[in-house]
Amino acid sequence: MNTQVKIVGVSGSPRKGATQYCVREALLAATGISGVSTEFIDLRGKEIHPCIHCNQCIKKQVDYCPTFSDDMRAYYEIILHSDGFILGSPVYQMNVTAQIQAFINRLRPLGRYITKGHWATKVGGAIAVGGTRNGGQETTLEALNNFFFCTGMNVVSGGIFAYNGAAVWSNDKKEQGAKEDDEGIDSVRILGRRVALIAKILKVGLVNLTEPIEGAILAGFSNQKELDRKIEKFIHR
Repeated sequence: MNTQVKIVGVSGSPRKGATQYCVREALLAATGISGVSTEFIDLRGKEIHPCIHCNQCIKKQVDYCPTFSDDMRAYYEIILHSDGFILGSPVYQMNVTAQIQAFINRLRPLGRYITKGHWATKVGGAIAVGGTRNGGQETTLEALNNFFFCTGMNVVSGGIFAYNGAAVWSNDKKEQGAKEDDEGIDSVRILGRRVALIAKILKVGLVNLTEPIEGAILAGFSNQKELDRKIEKFIHR
């Protein structure tokens, strides 16, 4: 049986150019792994309000934000039912853009699946594009990877050539500049393949387990009772 996995790539740039190109290249490389399909999400021009932490999604136990009816609504089902994620952002003041930060924050409705172990078998990888050679790519990668860590996902890098993700130097020439950075684009493609491969290995392993693993154990707890005690203590702290 050829297990199918889906990898989603998100470009967090408000402009057309280097970041879009890099995320697409990573997804293209991912399709080189058998059984992998991809979907590209471009945040350029999208209306995504920042999360105001109203907790309506938590109170109503829904998989979307009931407060805002904006472009974010279309992405919840895609994210929930995918196996791997590649987040890309240009460097803004050594950090991510407002667009992708809003996207990440608005995924709060899906946070309730963390303790169910849903994200424990998912994979994430990050791409940062800077206009200068030492232009904050590593700190931007850290910000993107921190999101994956918060969900309990498995974070992959590009290995020895891209320790914490794919870092690209566009020389502030948009797509053409990114294409000219051979080392950076190599790291992008390596990252795409690794996200896809590890996502497939995890999914195949989970499917072929002789006994199911409960969500609490996938989330790192010894059993559901331990998780329940932890949640209870957190609520009444």
